[in-house]
Amino acid sequence: MKNPILFIIVLLFTNLGNHLHAQKISDGETVDINGMKVSFNITNKESIQVSGKSFDRYKVSASVKNTSDKSYNIRLSSYPQIVTNIDIAELDCINATGAKLTSKKIQLKMKAQMINVSYSAYDKSGKYTTNIIPIIGSYYFDSGDTISDDAIFIVPQGEKPDVNVRSLR
Repeated sequence: MKNPILFIIVLLFTNLGNHLHAQKISDGETVDINGMKVSFNITNKESIQVSGKSFDRYKVSASVKNTSDKSYNIRLSSYPQIVTNIDIAELDCINATGAKLTSKKIQLKMKAQMINVSYSAYDKSGKYTTNIIPIIGSYYFDSGDTISDDAIFIVPQGEKPDVNVRSLR
């Protein structure tokens, strides 16, 4: 790259644009983003000590429901194919520490469609056998579908998780 400063400026504006589309979400709240209803709930709270400091540990749950008429589908053209854009929504806990191998965000991803593929081969004894192996044929998020996931956030004691949500579709 001829001008690394220009690259850094473009990268900063790209990240700023992603954060501008984020919305705050609180415990028990549901936010509508582009026809998707994203919910966030705290399911458990406890106080812990990490390296002599006090923190609050929250177990949280998030879900997204596709309330639009639009379905999302990524068909795989070959196997194995590396697919990285299957995220539907992302909840980012701004004040999470990430200590003790805990999360700072929850990424809600499309569902995988599994297909059974049969193949024939010779086994170790020289016998010709047919086997079945499940593979991922596509990723989808249909109208009316709900996707959910859990995480654990550790935040400074006395604070609640400060969470932003944004659509990745």
